[in-house]
Amino acid sequence: MRKQLFFIVSMLLVLVLSSCNKDLKTLDPSLFTCTPNPLEVKGGKVDATITGTFTVKYFAKNATVTVTPVLTFNGKEVKAAASTFQGEKVVGNNKTISYKAGGSYTIKTSFDYNPEMIKSELWLDFSVSTKKKTYTLQRVKVADGVIATSQLAATSFGAENGAVIIPDKFQRVIQEMQEADIKFLIQQSELRKSEAKSEDIVALTKKIKEAKETQNKQVAGLEVAGYASPDGAVELNTNLAEKRQKVTNEFINKELKKLKTSVKVDSKFTAEDWDGFQKLMESSNIQDKQVILRVLSMYSDPEQRENEIKNLSVAFKSIADEILPQLRRSRLKLTVDVTGKSDEEIAKLAKEDVSKLSVEELLYAATLTEDANKKADIYQKAVTAFPTDMRAFNNLGAIQYELGKVDAAADNFAKALAIDAKNADANYNAGLAALAKADIAKAEVAFGKAAGTKELGESMGNLYIAQGQYERAVNSFGDSKTNSAALAQILAKDYNKAKNTLANVERPDAYTDYLMAVLGARTNNSSMVTSSLKSAVAKDSS
Repeated sequence: MRKQLFFIVSMLLVLVLSSCNKDLKTLDPSLFTCTPNPLEVKGGKVDATITGTFTVKYFAKNATVTVTPVLTFNGKEVKAAASTFQGEKVVGNNKTISYKAGGSYTIKTSFDYNPEMIKSELWLDFSVSTKKKTYTLQRVKVADGVIATSQLAATSFGAENGAVIIPDKFQRVIQEMQEADIKFLIQQSELRKSEAKSEDIVALTKKIKEAKETQNKQVAGLEVAGYASPDGAVELNTNLAEKRQKVTNEFINKELKKLKTSVKVDSKFTAEDWDGFQKLMESSNIQDKQVILRVLSMYSDPEQRENEIKNLSVAFKSIADEILPQLRRSRLKLTVDVTGKSDEEIAKLAKEDVSKLSVEELLYAATLTEDANKKADIYQKAVTAFPTDMRAFNNLGAIQYELGKVDAAADNFAKALAIDAKNADANYNAGLAALAKADIAKAEVAFGKAAGTKELGESMGNLYIAQGQYERAVNSFGDSKTNSAALAQILAKDYNKAKNTLANVERPDAYTDYLMAVLGARTNNSSMVTSSLKSAVAKDSS
């Protein structure tokens, strides 16, 4: 009886062990390869191609195996799409693995990158199902990760050129213009009292007096020009124009004497004022206007022009009544230089009372300091004082971008574009901010509206890096000697060109040294790695 019991127990153990042996065993990591390894971020994605092998007589005929790539980092994990394989006796649409021959397989997987993944590991999880049960195998590590060198384009080099400040139009000296006409009767050159006391003449002489009495104003020029209308003989018109110029010159010199001021008067005359005639015709409603304008374009001889126009009898009467009297004149043109506030005055008012500054003066005030925070304060005042001027918002955003306040900068670039959506510089700046925030699609749209901005080529290179288009980035940078250009060349594996670029960066910084260390690592130059990292850390410990 005891022998029979022992036999039964033994057979049960055999059955149990036999059943256990049908379970798939943990796979050897040597059966897997991953490309790339270490993993690398490209275009915001961490892509990997995993090749694995099921050895001969491993894959049970009734088993289904689901393989799930898992990226683990900082106590977290992200799973990618799973792949399923089946044994020979399983009915399904998955790839079948032979029990006797085994088989290899390839899994392409992808993860959205985030900075925490820079220290991570790629694993494969295995879930096995048979008719009787489901169980898991021990996960297998297939790669380390993630090389994030390409991310430097957005996080560190996007501001290499800086955002664009739209310049002010401040001028220390501006010119004020005043004009006055003195009209003459047909074929006469006598100055009538009514013309000498006209509103235009009174305003012009008042302007001269004001310039004499105002400290920051000075007459820069006074021009007298005599004219005759283009009807009648050329010789007659020449004499008339010259006499009108002389009479007017004498008149204005007497007025200057009364004002007790000395101004140099430049004088000239024009025998037949065809230019004035054309301008008046263009703005008139005279019948056959277009025919007359064609005559002016077709003929250059004055007499022929006059004859052709006189042939248009109806139109010529209107011309004689409306146009020609306005051309029998002399014209006075006064230019006054107005000197604006000094730099000291502008800086003081920008600090104490911006209400006394024009928008151009206030925007100019920001250029009088090198302190970025003070610039930002001035531009903030400009935004408040002149909320419809897009330059205030754009320039505030540009300084915030320089200070690393990317979200605030992006908000102000958006406000600038709300005022002027087509402004190339504001669109460029919006693209920079979007690139720094890793919003590649938005950056691409904004840069597409920034044609003409001189810094665009460099930033398009950074955009191409962020998109993983390394060769295109290299082409975009051209012969530029910048950290960004060198980064593109490193990523495109043109290491000799990258080394030459880094050696010729105009203002090398910690990132220049850091990239040189990366270059050393990729070319197995350990001394370059060490020396470059020491130099980088010494310049910027972060």
